Formats: sequence, structure tokens, C-alpha cells
Amino acid sequence: MRAPVFATFGCRLNAYETEAMKGLAAAAGMNDAVVVNSCAVTAEAVRQARQQIRRLRRDNPGVRLIVTGCAAQTEAASFAAMPEVDVVLGNAEKLKLAAWARLADAPEVRVAVGDIMGERQAAAPLIDGLGTRARAYVQVQTGCDHRCTFCIIPYGRGNSRSVPLDTIVEQVGRLVDLGFNEVVLTGVDLTSWGADLEGAPRLGKLVAATLRAVPELARLRLSSIDQVEADPQLVEAIAGEARLMPHLHLSLQAGDDMILKRMKRRHLREDAVAFCQEIRAARPDMVFGADIIAGFPTETEAMFENSLRLVDECELTWLHVFPYSARPGTPAARMPQVAGEAIRERAARLRSAGATRVNAHHAAMQGRTVRLLMERQDLGRTEGFAQTRLSGNSAPGAVVAARITGQAEGLLLAEAC
Repeated sequence: MRAPVFATFGCRLNAYETEAMKGLAAAAGMNDAVVVNSCAVTAEAVRQARQQIRRLRRDNPGVRLIVTGCAAQTEAASFAAMPEVDVVLGNAEKLKLAAWARLADAPEVRVAVGDIMGERQAAAPLIDGLGTRARAYVQVQTGCDHRCTFCIIPYGRGNSRSVPLDTIVEQVGRLVDLGFNEVVLTGVDLTSWGADLEGAPRLGKLVAATLRAVPELARLRLSSIDQVEADPQLVEAIAGEARLMPHLHLSLQAGDDMILKRMKRRHLREDAVAFCQEIRAARPDMVFGADIIAGFPTETEAMFENSLRLVDECELTWLHVFPYSARPGTPAARMPQVAGEAIRERAARLRSAGATRVNAHHAAMQGRTVRLLMERQDLGRTEGFAQTRLSGNSAPGAVVAARITGQAEGLLLAEAC
């Protein structure tokens, strides 16, 4: 017998959960299977999952093929109708040992998808990393209580559910004992952590408690935050905790108030600008990244220009630019759509603006001393998440003091101090 083969689509959280599923499948004696962990964020992501399912079936005849993940949750019937698919497993079920044991014992099961909106607890899977010594991830939350008009994810992951603080701190300490120097707190809507727990603690309390309880942790990083939900204790930690990395990835999505309203976001343009100014004043070395959607339905050129100017006004460095793609089942898909050519052109302009900001950041780093978390022997990341090539080699996962000497091919260059 061989171990199950896993194919993962979508976000880092899906990759995290794939690692957890490997352990669950092994514990349940689930062998000779192929598992596709799907993504539902765009119609293109679903199409790619279907394409991969057909390819995996051709390459693995006679092997049980299981589809799980967000797309399996939101479109269970359509995946079950694919002749290549043997089992559709729900997004909550995929992290439960009992569900895997049932699949191992009952080969006749075709669909095991429950009501994700009825889930009340986060599964809190524990893993030992994502196949690299560079950094480890801890899932602290899943699901989302918001209903942005472009997003299907709440229907794939359910409402927001938080992992208890003590469990998170224990996992971070465990990872540090395993030798990890950097831990990333991750979730679907990270800043909603704690709202469903007793006393409704906020993310700032989790960050402060983690750093206090695990003094050996060299670097703590946040995966992405909704800046409008940043609580005062989190802002205090960002300003004063050197071990909390000066890098925040923000869920901005747009820089025009009308588009933000039609997206059903919870902030205005001026809120985003004010937040970035406040944080940079408190911590001048802060580096911002952001998600921005180009060509959201009804977006005019003037509205887009507001988003484009936001790149400079918020001093955004690491942009994730998403050309809008209508997701069936979302309110935005029923709004008047922007022409595809305009969407692509606007996305290109956003990426160009982002590249200019990266060059400016690289130029400002010249001559500075940084501490690199090594991802490979010769490549590491600064505290602000800039990828850096180090002259000479160091062990992956090590933190190395280095001086920035230049830039080339989109990377910073550095020499060890």
C-alpha cells in the first residue's frame, strides 16, 4: 500500500489543512487514495480543480479519488456528479478523524458534507510545519461572519470560529521546541479571532499572550488583517513588540468609497489611509502589503484611480492584485460587469505601481542591517518580508544578521555581518 496523494489549491490555510489531513488519513488507515483539497474563491479556481481531478484520475486508475475543500463544500452535488470522483468530503469533515475512519470502513460512501453553518468550534489541527524549516504556521481561526459581495468563502468555511488561546500558545511553544524561529498566525479572518470565545478577547490579547508565554520565539508574524478590526492592544503590540514583525498585509480591496460600499466592506478610504499613517508613525519600519481588486463591477476609471492612488498614499509595498472574476452565487456577479480588457489593463497598472513601490523599498534598504530568516541556504526574508539573496550559505530556518548591499532581479542583496 502507498500513502494517499494530495493535491492542494488556494490559500496557505488550505496547505496547512492538507498537512493535517495527511496525519488523519494515515491514522484512519486510509491508503491508496488521491485527495484534492479544492478552492472556491473564483470560478477559475473551481475550473482548475476539475481539470486536476480529471488528470489525477487518468494517472491513478482504480484508486479512490476524494474531493474536499471549499469548492467541495459549496458545490458538493456537481463534484459528486463527476465520473472521476468517488467521494466528496465536507470542509469541516476533512479535519475530523471520525470522518476519515468512516471513509476507510465504508467504501460505499459517496458524499459526506455537513452543514458548515452549523459548526461551532474550530478544529485546531496541529502540524509540524509545511515541509520547510523556514517558518511554521498556526491556524488560530477559520470561517467568516462578514458577507462581502464578491466572496463565496463564508459558505465554504462557515461562520467565524476561534481556537482557544491556551491551545494556540501551546502549539507555538511546541513549534519553537521543534526549532522554528518564526511562527505565523493564520486564519480566514484573523482579526475576528476571539469574538466567539468566552469574554470575547481580541487579537491583540492573543499576540501579547503568545509573546509573553513563549519568550524563546524569535519572530511572530501575522498573515493578514482587516485593518478596520485592529484593536488597541494589537496596535500597541505592533508599536512596541520587536519580535512582532513589522509587516502587515491588509485586506483593503479598493480605494474608492462607492466601490467599498458595493463590496460591503466595513471601512472607507480615509480609514485605510489613517490606519497606515497611525501605524507608520508608531513603527517607522513598518512595511505594508495589501489585497486590491481591479475592475470590480460598476468601477469607473475615476473610481479605479482612487484605488491606484491608495498605493502611494498608504505606502503599500507588497501588492496582491486580483483582476475581478465573477464568482457565481455572489451578489457582485449580478452587478453590471466591467469589460475584461479594462479589468486586465487596470490590474497591469496596479502591478506596475506595486513594482515601483518595491523598487523604492529596496532602495531605502541599502546599507541597513537586517536579520534574515533563511528560506534556503542563500535566500532569506527581512523582518519586512523582502526576499534577500545572501552571499554565502546558512542553514534554512536560521536567523542571520546581514547588511544590505544592493538589489538585483527583484531581490535585495546582502552580506552576513
